[in-house]
Amino acid sequence: MMQAGIFTGYFPYGLEETAQKIRALNFNTVQLDLHFKDVDLSAGQITADKAKKVRDVFRDHHLPICAISGYTNIIHPDKAEREKRVGYLKEIIRNARHFGTPYVISETGTYNTESDWVHHEKNKTEEGFEECRKVISELSQEAYDHGAVFLLETYVNNVVGSVEETVKMFAQVDHPGLGLLMDPTNYFETHNIDRMDQILNQVFDTLSDKIRIAHAKDVKRSGDDKSEKHADIGDADALESHTFRGVGEIELPAPGLGSLNYDLYLQRLAQKHPNIPMIIEHLSEDDVPRAKKFLDGKLRENGL
Repeated sequence: MMQAGIFTGYFPYGLEETAQKIRALNFNTVQLDLHFKDVDLSAGQITADKAKKVRDVFRDHHLPICAISGYTNIIHPDKAEREKRVGYLKEIIRNARHFGTPYVISETGTYNTESDWVHHEKNKTEEGFEECRKVISELSQEAYDHGAVFLLETYVNNVVGSVEETVKMFAQVDHPGLGLLMDPTNYFETHNIDRMDQILNQVFDTLSDKIRIAHAKDVKRSGDDKSEKHADIGDADALESHTFRGVGEIELPAPGLGSLNYDLYLQRLAQKHPNIPMIIEHLSEDDVPRAKKFLDGKLRENGL
């Protein structure tokens, strides 16, 4: 059966308290955010001993770490900024196995300097794609060299956003150090959200063998609010990837609050990945029980 998990970053506490609170909600796996009140895991501060301590605390609470968040703009147009961001991502990748998992996840980036989730015209050019391909190839090799796997997470406004662009990237970077984080909500835009089942089936028909970890959030039309949307999750130091809720025509709320065909999503996912971790996201701590109840209900209904 599929495992229900959650990002640790929605719990803004010290390491031990975070693990206690997540376990009390009956999760059995986590995606690790390197963000705790009492452990410094920022750039240049990750050590094998710190990583093993984090790993062991979660293991002691029966919460094996299934993946690590490394979200950053890997193609930031400022070369010095890009080098800093990719350098930290590589540091996480090199230490992934010490944390207890091979999988490190990031989006594919944007040439927009104002936001990691806003479109830039260069994102959809051959030049932009090739530049991104080189970085992903480099990250895949770094992962392979350290017994890890870099997981690419798509998003419509980034360089790799559509199903076709995802297939193209995996064809061009055919590497054992590269895998896919499956989140179907990230493929939807205003022009295709009304063809939801078609897009979902296309994703799984073409990419099932690349999937390693899956996310559980939702998608819907945003109505009149076309701005970049962020939520207050009760943590002034929260990563933007955890406060982000969509931009433009599409909103990305917590699971059960949108229009994603969860039955089809889970059924197709389970065909080749019957025991995959499903990691809940895009919510605040107080909404976690509702979201978990929704996901657990869908898994139960579908016999998964």
